[in-house]
Amino acid sequence: GLVIDGQTLNIIFQGGLEKKFLALTKHCHSVLCCRSTPLQKSMVVKLVQRQLKVMTLSIGDGANDVSMIQAADVGIGISGQEGMQAVMASDFAIARFKHLRKLLLVHGHWCYTRLAKMVIYFFYKNVSYVNLLFWYQFFCGFSGSTMIDYWQMIFFNLFFTSLPPLLFGVLDKDVSAETLLRLPALYKNGQ
Repeated sequence: GLVIDGQTLNIIFQGGLEKKFLALTKHCHSVLCCRSTPLQKSMVVKLVQRQLKVMTLSIGDGANDVSMIQAADVGIGISGQEGMQAVMASDFAIARFKHLRKLLLVHGHWCYTRLAKMVIYFFYKNVSYVNLLFWYQFFCGFSGSTMIDYWQMIFFNLFFTSLPPLLFGVLDKDVSAETLLRLPALYKNGQ
């Protein structure tokens, strides 16, 4: 691991040593920036996004972490003694740091699989709907007449096909929470 303070980050950013800093951090399992300003925190996040072209996740618990949380792709705020500014600026809020594991491994996996299934569902729904209209044109001699009334087309998307996405979004859990916590590698396999 690497522990770096705000003064060292100042030297890195002012001296143009960002690439050397990133080369060093690639060899570490974890990097901890302590005693740094809010601007330095957001600059580190932006540097990692820009140079490594990866998704970033920032976790903070106070007002001094807001700029870092907003600069990251995913921001997580921890509600605590320092106030609610980080929670209000974040994408997700948790009560304690120990809940981060369940948020990422369980809810992250479920959200990813639900979104993947929903994309496939919408492709299937739209392809079947367009195929119906396409083959009808052969029947009517390509006259351009519509087979389905305008209101029925609206209700098809609004009422007839809205129940499966809602049920999948609320109820679909491909693997139990206990299994996902026991086998963290399942998160990567889901991708």
